[in-house]
Amino acid sequence: MAANPGKGTTEPDGGPVRHIPVLLKQVLDALDPRSGKLILDGTFGAGGYTSALLAAGADVIALDRDPTAIAAGLALVDANQDHLTLIHSQFSRLADHAPQGGLDGVVLDIGVSSMQIDEAERGFSFQRNGPLDMRMSAEGVSAADVVNRAKVSDLTRIFGFLGEERQAGRIARAIEKRRASQPFTTTRDLANLIESVNPRKAKDKIHPATRVFQALRVFVNDELGELAQALFAAERALKPGGRLVVVTFHSLEDRIVKQFFADRSGKVSGSRHLPMVEAKPPVFETLGRSVIAASDEEAEANPRARSAKLRAGIRTDAVARPADMSIFDLPDLASIAKMGA
Repeated sequence: MAANPGKGTTEPDGGPVRHIPVLLKQVLDALDPRSGKLILDGTFGAGGYTSALLAAGADVIALDRDPTAIAAGLALVDANQDHLTLIHSQFSRLADHAPQGGLDGVVLDIGVSSMQIDEAERGFSFQRNGPLDMRMSAEGVSAADVVNRAKVSDLTRIFGFLGEERQAGRIARAIEKRRASQPFTTTRDLANLIESVNPRKAKDKIHPATRVFQALRVFVNDELGELAQALFAAERALKPGGRLVVVTFHSLEDRIVKQFFADRSGKVSGSRHLPMVEAKPPVFETLGRSVIAASDEEAEANPRARSAKLRAGIRTDAVARPADMSIFDLPDLASIAKMGA
């Protein structure tokens, strides 16, 4: 989901942040939107990037998996008739919505939207007590299902890999012990349990529950898998010369994007001890610097931009390669389908 739309967002410690589109100028510079171009915004949110693309003269196809975002965006569609198409869809399926002639650009802004964080009933933030939900699409397995049903070993891997939580094992065991007598149903309940196991220290910049909540959100929505499939879909949907621009906010997401561009541009380094592998024609050429971060001024004005990274590439005329998830070296985590009611 778009990481910066809506009226505001929330820092990990709960402080409100005024809505400012992250790396907007850099995104527009990379996409080069203008009249006659068709660009797909895979993470519509509240229309931050889409509005800027329309203002620059481009036509836009915008996607969002959240039905709330689609409903809220209808006014923007009405105001830009014949220039904006808004579709309820996961961005991993963006190629299904591209015209036969291909797209001139694709932009993906990865993360949770401030609209979702601001709504307590969505269960994304422990700063606003609500049901332990976290589903971007408002359907399927919830965070409560995962916390109350997953094996301790699975919870440990989820918290450790997706949240990079050092106390993953201790927290998972504490969850198992507590849920035996009373299942977890609210965000505050889980956050309090985590804080009791891993108390906040004076030097800590974030709440002890931040990484676990991040891990649960990423797992429930299969965010890493969705991102990987969206990159492959963009490769198929872009016309030669089309531009792919991705903004990430966490190291796990950025690593996937970095590995994708390295693989598709032929810059993956080999080993002199292994047999020579036939070079494949590059599918993307790196656009500008390999990675762009927010300036000190933007980070000061918008704390949400502090961790943002932008990577971009230009599609060549080479044939799209098969979608190969092995290039990302992602771990095998528990099956979320088995955690449903």
